Amino acid sequence: MSSALDMLDVAVEEARKGLSEGGIPIGAALFSAEGAVLGRGHNRRVQLDDPSIHAETDAFRDAGRQRGYRSTVMVTTLSPCWYCSGLVRQFNIGAVVIGESRTFTGGHDWLAENGVSVTLLDDDRCVTLMREFIATNPDLWAEDIGE
Repeated sequence: MSSALDMLDVAVEEARKGLSEGGIPIGAALFSAEGAVLGRGHNRRVQLDDPSIHAETDAFRDAGRQRGYRSTVMVTTLSPCWYCSGLVRQFNIGAVVIGESRTFTGGHDWLAENGVSVTLLDDDRCVTLMREFIATNPDLWAEDIGE
């Protein structure tokens, strides 16, 4: 896998999986610099009754231990919240590819200010997925973002 859109396809697949399980449709994947999938995951807060399992943390955990993370790329369907942005900074993940930030803007500007390469794709699939979810599940969405 080489392009940002190819990598985003993996995260979108994960987001759709989460939605099909009755959860929040946010997906993520961690890639090596060469484009190999190291780990993938989706928001599973609802499914596992665990508020800490966001898509990025699920993908990070699925990747297992790595020697270092500077050359890795975290790909996510939605702008990472502050919790997930902190994960990127804590482990020095070098790049983040974001599907969209129209429905929610997390900490991606802060990541960029702190040396993380940030690519915002503004992908219509991601926007549609979130807008439809938010419209039909406003209380669950508010809970997810801490409102």
